[in-house]
Amino acid sequence: MNTWETVLAIIGLAVITVVTRSFFLIPEKEVLLPDWLRRSLRYAPLAALGAVLAPELFMSDGHLVSTLKDARLPAVVLTMAFYFWKRSILGTIVTGMVIYLPLHIGLGW
Repeated sequence: MNTWETVLAIIGLAVITVVTRSFFLIPEKEVLLPDWLRRSLRYAPLAALGAVLAPELFMSDGHLVSTLKDARLPAVVLTMAFYFWKRSILGTIVTGMVIYLPLHIGLGW
């Protein structure tokens, strides 16, 4: 790619980003979403988080984890148990790290 193609690609991506992010600001009157869509959008952040985390937790180098001797698996199970017990986000993060780091660094899992 030469310099002009790179500049054109950056400008094109910037225009696409501005248009898609300002989609709801362009119309003069408020865009009403159907009730079913409004209810389903509540779950979008959770679905996105699951889509990002699931491959990171259950895959290694593009393949499913084939052994139980992986520090991520017990960390996920015990962290989920802690969250459902206490409902604390900070406690959940700390619990995950307290379980994961000794297994990963200490035992080499």
